[in-house]
Amino acid sequence: MTLSSKFSEIVIKFRHATLADLELLRHWDQQPHVIASDPNDDWGWEVELGRTPDWREQFIAEIEGRPLGFIQIIDPDREESHYWGDIEANLRAIDIWIGEAADLGQGYGTQMMQLALDRCFVNRAVTAVLVDPLANNTRAHRFYERFGFQWIEFRRFGEDDCCVYRLNRADWHPASENPSP
Repeated sequence: MTLSSKFSEIVIKFRHATLADLELLRHWDQQPHVIASDPNDDWGWEVELGRTPDWREQFIAEIEGRPLGFIQIIDPDREESHYWGDIEANLRAIDIWIGEAADLGQGYGTQMMQLALDRCFVNRAVTAVLVDPLANNTRAHRFYERFGFQWIEFRRFGEDDCCVYRLNRADWHPASENPSP
């Protein structure tokens, strides 16, 4: 399964993350900008990359075969840890990051997020998508707000103070409706 988006002359594609990505993901986890956005999570890559529960998809975003970032899409009602607590059905939640600092600010995150949202909403039952950036990550807040995400609440997840944002289906615009930046 490959998803792709073309903005300008750059084509980003998603492929499923596998155990072959273990060292890459460990490397990205050590990057200061990744730590700053997700300081207290241990993703358990050694175990999680070998699992494919039907409530989760994990992707590596690539440009011409070069790994660029990571995207996880979950069904927060069905995921095993109940990270989101007691939550309604027919939602999705997204985790997304760019792996290398040199790739930040290039528009890649925008393209990756658009692909992830398109992936979520292709399922007609999905009513909304959630994200939970750190409360102090105002850059991420602005990023999500540009997509139409609305602030819902402050919430503490584990050791992290976060802002929960929600994008309802009615406020989503598919990539085909968005002009190139």
